[in-house]
Amino acid sequence: MTHDVKAGEVRKGHKPPRKRWAAVVLALMAPVIAEVGLGSVPLRMAFLVLLYIPIYGAGVVLIREAVRRFGGGWPSVLCLGFAYGLVEEGLALQSLTSPHLYHAVDWAPRLFGVNTAYTELNLPYHMVFSVAIPIALVELLFPKHGKTPYMGRFGLVVTGFIAVLGVGLLRISVPPAQDPGYAVPSAAVITILVLVVAAAVLALAVLPRRAPPRPLSTHAVPRPLLVGATSGVAAFGFLALLFPFGGSKQPFFTHGAMVFVPMAVAAAIAVLIGWSLRRWSRSTQWTPAHALAAIGWALVAHNVFGIIASTKTIADSVALGALALATAVLLTAYARGLRPRTPIEPATS
Repeated sequence: MTHDVKAGEVRKGHKPPRKRWAAVVLALMAPVIAEVGLGSVPLRMAFLVLLYIPIYGAGVVLIREAVRRFGGGWPSVLCLGFAYGLVEEGLALQSLTSPHLYHAVDWAPRLFGVNTAYTELNLPYHMVFSVAIPIALVELLFPKHGKTPYMGRFGLVVTGFIAVLGVGLLRISVPPAQDPGYAVPSAAVITILVLVVAAAVLALAVLPRRAPPRPLSTHAVPRPLLVGATSGVAAFGFLALLFPFGGSKQPFFTHGAMVFVPMAVAAAIAVLIGWSLRRWSRSTQWTPAHALAAIGWALVAHNVFGIIASTKTIADSVALGALALATAVLLTAYARGLRPRTPIEPATS
């Protein structure tokens, strides 16, 4: 892995770029997008985000630092996002296996003691909305820092320590209050830990050492508006197919084993949008405006879904709608100021 300025090295006559603000913005943005953006935490109770900053903020910063230091790209980010989801949902909240928490057991038939539909929804959600989108957005907002780490070794150690504390804080605060008496079975704990280690090895040891990606292609890429619309529809469709709403206990108003139909469709949507974004981003025509469109429309779509599925009062719905509008306006304004052909990292790197 190479960096424009190595850690601790200062070029003559140049001050090292101040990267701490990028790390701070990332640490704050991750829990806001994941929890407030979906309406899980209403804007009027945004102070509760403080509870999530240690695990979300430090966790996502740690993921970004590890990937960039080991020379990984977006596949590595997504692998560690998968590991993050397993740790938060599987170990801290215990929601992947709990037969009581969030009524997840009612969503779909359980397999091997796992809440199937809840797991299918939340692991990709954390990969994308908790981890990948905040990292991508901050790197677009702070382009001068490129793909270099935001902190030194000491900061990395402190961040890792805070992330571990965050896991513990979530574990002792939420399950005892909302799911008293339940503990994840030992077999599930071992399975989760094995999967987390495997994902970390794949992300940091295997993927960065693979053969160099193919040269960028010259195939056509849709206009940013179409890329954004596709991303937004995919995000809304994925959530709507898996999250019970409108009085239904199971996804998409299904019953019994029929729930596996919308689950399969949601999986197909995730694969299709992932393949599309990967292909488009490998083109020389892919620009930051395309990336911002994909991110922005996905964020707005998940805000809109939060209004439908999560908010409980008109005031909360209006507040989340205002957040969606502000997101659209700010990212659109920022995109207009970008150079149209600024190269960015392709999704496969």
